[in-house]
Amino acid sequence: MSLLEVKDLTVGFPTADGLVRAVRGLSFSVEQGRTLAIVGESGSGKTVSTQAILGLLPEADISGSALFEGIDLLTLDEERLRRIRGAEISVIFQDPLTSLHPLYRVGWQIAEMIRVHESGVSRAQARRRAVELLGLVGIPQPARRVDDYPHQFSGGMRQRAMIAMALALNPKLVVADEPTTALDATVQAQILELIIRLQREFGIALVLITHDLGVVAGMADEVMVMYAGLPVERADRRTLYYRPHHPYTKGLLESIPGSTGVREGRLRPIPGQPPSMIAVPAGCAFHPRCRYSMPVCTAERPPLSRVTGDGDHASACWLPHHAVGLGDEAEAARLRAADQETETETGAR
Repeated sequence: MSLLEVKDLTVGFPTADGLVRAVRGLSFSVEQGRTLAIVGESGSGKTVSTQAILGLLPEADISGSALFEGIDLLTLDEERLRRIRGAEISVIFQDPLTSLHPLYRVGWQIAEMIRVHESGVSRAQARRRAVELLGLVGIPQPARRVDDYPHQFSGGMRQRAMIAMALALNPKLVVADEPTTALDATVQAQILELIIRLQREFGIALVLITHDLGVVAGMADEVMVMYAGLPVERADRRTLYYRPHHPYTKGLLESIPGSTGVREGRLRPIPGQPPSMIAVPAGCAFHPRCRYSMPVCTAERPPLSRVTGDGDHASACWLPHHAVGLGDEAEAARLRAADQETETETGAR
């Protein structure tokens, strides 16, 4: 059994203008020690789906199931769910400045979280653990910085502190929600390397939420691409990068500098805008922006079905399985070799 298995998850928000159908039937699973990357544009349902699973959307209409070690999280009361959040499932939020309380010292916030879940731990013990955790994530002089306030940390250091808090109770699953969006490129790379190292060291399952396929290039085992509240493609990382099937996935790849989808040094943006989740287009929701659109795309929603010959590769598109792909096998082979070299170097570090 998978560590986390989500089936037919739907999330809706009643509004004065109508029901916002943020997630429209999402299914996925995460194995122990593995990384699932959930990718898509803003508004595709990435963050909403994980927040719904963790009980962080009390006003939403939620259905489906989310089995964590056989326990359906969606049926638990708040008290039982609170015991799981933080202790067995932790979250690294997008903006650490708003996630950390500005009026409390960083070390106190980490220590207090430990004491909430482990009642027998004294304040002194929790403080020592907070110092150890800050040192583990690379905060210099942790015994001194443990008494600093969040505004005294840089953006990268605040995110490291959030990672320390997420790992404080040795969780089995960590949800990293856009953990590097607010950081510059250099710090972003450092944070991603830190997450990879700690995941391998502690055997944690990781759900990485991002809008950027480039972020997950060196760390995801499996990638799920979402659009308009639904998964449109799911595959292992190499298959998705080198032989994508869905036009939306191809469009995301063509927006990454240096990818096989970029020709003559030019990036190709996806035309148009994501649809309103109150009035989602009939058929395939991507058809108004798709250069391969056919009449059937406007009439029927394609199921997420297996792409022939590619193992667990699945795509929700009416196009024949051979019709979409990067097509340049020599270039794909070159990038596969470069990817393998990067992975080897990361492992060595």
